[in-house]
Amino acid sequence: MSEEDRKEPLSRKGEEKQRKVMITGASGQLAYDLQRVLGSDCRIFPLAKGDMDVTEQSSVNQWTERIGPDVVIHAAAYTRVDEAETNRDQAFRINALGTRNVAVAAQKCGAKLVYISTDYVFDGKKNTPYHEFDSPSPINVYGVSKLSGEEWVKSFHERFFIVRTSWLFGRKGINFVKKILANAEKQRVLKVTCNEIGSPTYAFDLAAFIAELIGTEKYGIYHAANEGQCSRFEFAQAILREAGMSGVRLIPVLSEELRLPANRPQYSALEGMAARLEGFPSLRHWKRALSAFFQTDMNG
Repeated sequence: MSEEDRKEPLSRKGEEKQRKVMITGASGQLAYDLQRVLGSDCRIFPLAKGDMDVTEQSSVNQWTERIGPDVVIHAAAYTRVDEAETNRDQAFRINALGTRNVAVAAQKCGAKLVYISTDYVFDGKKNTPYHEFDSPSPINVYGVSKLSGEEWVKSFHERFFIVRTSWLFGRKGINFVKKILANAEKQRVLKVTCNEIGSPTYAFDLAAFIAELIGTEKYGIYHAANEGQCSRFEFAQAILREAGMSGVRLIPVLSEELRLPANRPQYSALEGMAARLEGFPSLRHWKRALSAFFQTDMNG
């Protein structure tokens, strides 16, 4: 949050009726797109780690009391999947305890709560997309810590939306799309897993879904990912094609060959059954979303 935002009054003439939305994890890619989507209709309070430490209840309480938000979108998270295997305490401190702190504070001030969760709460043993009524069973520390956050949201807050998403990409932050492009600039041969299947999700589309969700009282768990599914290898092919990068050779490999510290679910595509039952429109197909990303964000 800027120094100007810190000093200004929390209400300004003509803005009293605007919904106040507090967003944690302000430096992340989703928070950026949430501000783009919500900025014209809501008063946004983006808080980065330097503003508010979610692991400190007093810090969270101080900010929620000062802002008095109508909605809290908790997008801050420990997302370093491999490092979480050896840095377990920090993963749980942020993803579990930090989420509890935000849930308690949001409940106390009467705000709706949106908690951003992940496809990694599933073990990947299905061969059809996971919907909201499937039972979670994470297979790595990151997934367990995020599922713990979900449980504490349900324990400490009454009006919540838990939004699970997957394979997120956007203009800001680090993501698979940017990694493929960066590596393709340096190397002419790239190894990409072909046995991990999921649902790529454009952060802007996810932000638009959340914007619609918070205007309702249809609380519960939702899966929000762009339609369709693909392997990491197929996703990389599409990325290079959209970027117009020729002469880069992609080699499909099994995830086991990469010897990464954390296990990944081999199949974690998401189906938004609950969203469909509640009448929310589906997010567009991931290929269309990827094209839109290159047209607006990569060239913007």
